[in-house]
Amino acid sequence: MTAAISMEALYQRMARVVPKAEWLGFEEDVEAILALKKTRNAVILAHNYQTPEIFHGVADIVGDSLALARKAMTVDADVIVLAGVHFMAETAKLLNPEKTVLIPDTGAGCSLAESITPEDVALLRAAHPGVPVITYVNTSAAVKAASDICCTSGNAKQVVESLGVPKVLMIPDEYLARNIARETSVEILAWHGHCEVHELFTPEDIEELRAAHPGVVVLAHPECPPEVIAVADFAGSTAGMSDYVGREKPARVALITECSMSDNVAVQYPAVDFVRPCNLCPHMKQITLKNIRMALEENRHEVTVDPAVADRARLAVERMLAI
Repeated sequence: MTAAISMEALYQRMARVVPKAEWLGFEEDVEAILALKKTRNAVILAHNYQTPEIFHGVADIVGDSLALARKAMTVDADVIVLAGVHFMAETAKLLNPEKTVLIPDTGAGCSLAESITPEDVALLRAAHPGVPVITYVNTSAAVKAASDICCTSGNAKQVVESLGVPKVLMIPDEYLARNIARETSVEILAWHGHCEVHELFTPEDIEELRAAHPGVVVLAHPECPPEVIAVADFAGSTAGMSDYVGREKPARVALITECSMSDNVAVQYPAVDFVRPCNLCPHMKQITLKNIRMALEENRHEVTVDPAVADRARLAVERMLAI
């Protein structure tokens, strides 16, 4: 009876965004995961793009890339399960070398991480000698290791300006680099990587949203093209968008980012009407309750980083976190 009441209370947190019929199919895995976390002394870190049954049902720590990177350093657990994509699991491992870090599906990749290699970074350094390399966290550990410092969408401008130089290389997200360049006097040289979700949004999409939903407040992620950012009401990281909704309480809002973000924020702010333009990240959606459960039951799939790479990559991440 106690377990049933607990599960019902858990469901009520997300009842507005998860139909009861779907939840009934999730309950067995949720109960098993909650039990496994106790027996294995494990925590689950979930990115804002995870679906609500993961984000609100089993996760211990949630947030954007920056929040997960910071909080990964303080978790009191033997095992970390990263409900996100592979570069996030690598970052968690970099910051917790003695802990076991699992990713439920090795296919959870990232178009940005795949758009650049350490060899590309070496060529950029040769073409621009002396220019510091700022690497977005959406990259492999090997690329981080070839960089001077990391950044996230939430702290990119701060990182750029912290270096005190007139020019920087910002890789691999071209749109993030161009959007930050509009906010600072530092010259930013960009790479040509794009997020396959955010690059799909267009200014025409925003115009159609405003026409169909008068008064809607449009919040856009800085991985979107600059033309989209220019017609949005606010641009910020996923944490920045969530904070905006909580602070401003707009009557109606559209989050121009990955689809599940709206569901997760809607749980926190039931009085706000969320318009949902829906571009899904196929990589984030590789993570499910079932493979989180299997990761904990079978110790699948452990994330490791070559120690020679890890030391240099960790330094780039720690420099960011120090800022």
